[in-house]
Amino acid sequence: MIYTLTANPALDMVERCHGLMANAVNRTYDASYNPNGKGLNVSYTLKHYGVDSVIMGFFGGFTGDFIVNGAQQRGCRVRPVYVDGITRVNVSINDGTNEYHFPNEGCVVPRDRQMQLLNLIDDIDDLECLVISGSLPPQVAPRFYDEVIDRVKAKGADFVLDISIPMLADLVRKHPLLIKPNDDELAAIFGVDVSSEAAMGHALMDICDMGAQNVLLTLGGDGALFCDGVHLWKATSPKVKVLSTVCAGDATLGAFLSLWGRDRGAVEPALRRAMATGANVAMSAGLGDFAAVDELASLVEVHEVEL
Repeated sequence: MIYTLTANPALDMVERCHGLMANAVNRTYDASYNPNGKGLNVSYTLKHYGVDSVIMGFFGGFTGDFIVNGAQQRGCRVRPVYVDGITRVNVSINDGTNEYHFPNEGCVVPRDRQMQLLNLIDDIDDLECLVISGSLPPQVAPRFYDEVIDRVKAKGADFVLDISIPMLADLVRKHPLLIKPNDDELAAIFGVDVSSEAAMGHALMDICDMGAQNVLLTLGGDGALFCDGVHLWKATSPKVKVLSTVCAGDATLGAFLSLWGRDRGAVEPALRRAMATGANVAMSAGLGDFAAVDELASLVEVHEVEL
């Protein structure tokens, strides 16, 4: 069974407006309220493609209840750890030209609740892979990821990392099944030149040499690169009208895992589904309904790259 861990989930509020002005009332419309978090979005996407998973994370207050209830209504199992405080609300606004993101830091998670989640992992008897996604909430030190991963490895299970803290460069030495940085994270965390496809391709090979078994590098509208330490693939992304990119990367990862997680040889179909899914989500507020995935998949080109 795949489990997903979101240490700092959020209620995502996505709004639109006709331009933003300072020191003025900026009226918005088409507000949507989505029970989100990076790992939750992975689980939602897996569920859409017929793959069950279990959601874990820290949840608090009325927003935490909203997220847990929303996940259950989507057919996903949740094993929550409840905390005092209120799970954060993240706001995104599209003014017709640009996107503006206002992520909150999240509510405090004390050490006893961190231990509760670690003990929860110890008690899982069907863990095959844990997808660890997103930021850490206040009072949770980066070493928490080490503690989580050590417990996962002790159970003989795989883990996937979609995190954007500098510690990722050290965690690849623990041999994650897959990491999913974007180009900005690749440059900031690994000090990589992202000015050319060749430079990024060589960097992914180097990261596999450091310990990552596979790397999925997302490039927004420029598609993605996937490296297994021996081969490198490039996938294009369909050109769409972007409404919000908030959940697109998470959905891309979930869509990729829905095929590749079962069959490591299915790189090309997994990349095609991943790119189409990410593009479809970018057209929507939140995850949307995935209605255009099949159409968009026909526009995705995937090929192996020679370095």
